[in-house]
Amino acid sequence: MSSTLSLAPITPGNIDAALALRVRPGQEDLVAPVVKSLAEAYAYGETAWPRLVLDDGRPVGFVMAFFDVRFHPERPDDRPRSGLWRLLVDADAQRGGFGRFAVEQVCAEIRRRGGTRATVTYVPGPGGPAEFYARLGFLPTGELSGDQTVAELDL
Repeated sequence: MSSTLSLAPITPGNIDAALALRVRPGQEDLVAPVVKSLAEAYAYGETAWPRLVLDDGRPVGFVMAFFDVRFHPERPDDRPRSGLWRLLVDADAQRGGFGRFAVEQVCAEIRRRGGTRATVTYVPGPGGPAEFYARLGFLPTGELSGDQTVAELDL
């Protein structure tokens, strides 16, 4: 992994590079494309935090965090959560440590904002990211968000 990894906001100068990112064939059902993420970021405003993952300035992935979202606002014990909304590492860049870097940066931003826990949801099953998140310390909560597993990491 390069020592010059960084995150960059999505701008007019890099949006085409962000939109060109693609997962490997067979992974399309595990993560929404960047275009959907950017539409959601626009719709949700300050709740969303979309970033391009760069390696020496070269786009290798996309990550989007969420902040202070209630999963079940109808429940009195529901608490605001912050975490990883979307993570996509380009097909040619997978297994290079870029996903780990992106998750670590999201966790750092959560801590910077005063948070003490990171939440992620993911598609369970074969080929899914459950093992990746487990290696990073995320533990399933037993909850589902739609059809996705909810896992959390104490920061």
